[in-house]
Formats: sequence, structure tokens, C-alpha cells
Amino acid sequence: MENSTVKRKIAKEIENLISESCNNQKSTDQFKNLHEAILKKYYNAADVSIDYHRKRVAMDIVMDDTYYNPKEVNTYLPTLHANLIFKNLKDFLKSCIDKDPKSIGFYASLLRSFTKKDVPLTVV
Repeated sequence: MENSTVKRKIAKEIENLISESCNNQKSTDQFKNLHEAILKKYYNAADVSIDYHRKRVAMDIVMDDTYYNPKEVNTYLPTLHANLIFKNLKDFLKSCIDKDPKSIGFYASLLRSFTKKDVPLTVV
């Protein structure tokens, strides 16, 4: 019961962060990195580029992960170049939010990086 509440809270917080980043007229590099990270996760993309003015997303989607070997330099990964058009960036990014446990963990780490605050350690 408590676990599902935490998952819902994380999903809601990432959606709020998406709303905040899309409502901000001046997109910062941090918000651009957030948008790209969400799209990379959802589409399993190796490279993502967002053209905010033309409302397009260009990305290289990895088609087969079996060729990936973390112990070697990967010179060949089968990819598909995709060029997507979106009408509303906020709705597009929110549609890319998955609610499975692996994705929730990824979103929790994104939230941690955006709300990182220096808290002094106190010894009692």
C-alpha cells in the first residue's frame, strides 16, 4: 500500500517538474537535459535533439540492445533515426512517463538531481 503511494507521488512530482519546465519561457540547460533524459529513457534513444521552435524531436533509437557490450567500445549499434513532431511539449513529455518500477526509480533519481540542496550534517 505504502509502496504504491510513493510511486504515485514520484510520478506526480515528475509531471509537475515537466509542467514547470515547459511553462518557463526561458528554457535552461537543466530543463533541456531533463526533456532529453525523459525521451532517451522512453524511446531507448542514443541521441536526442529537441528543436523547440519548430516543435520537432530528432533522435537515434537503438533497435537491438543485444549488440551492446559495456566492456567494449560499441562501434555498431543498430539505430533508427526518427524525426517526431509535437504540438504541445508538455503533453508530449507527460505521455512518455512510464509507471513501471524501473522507470519510477529513474524518475526518482531525476527528481533528486533537480531538488539537490546542500544540507549541513549535524552530529548529535
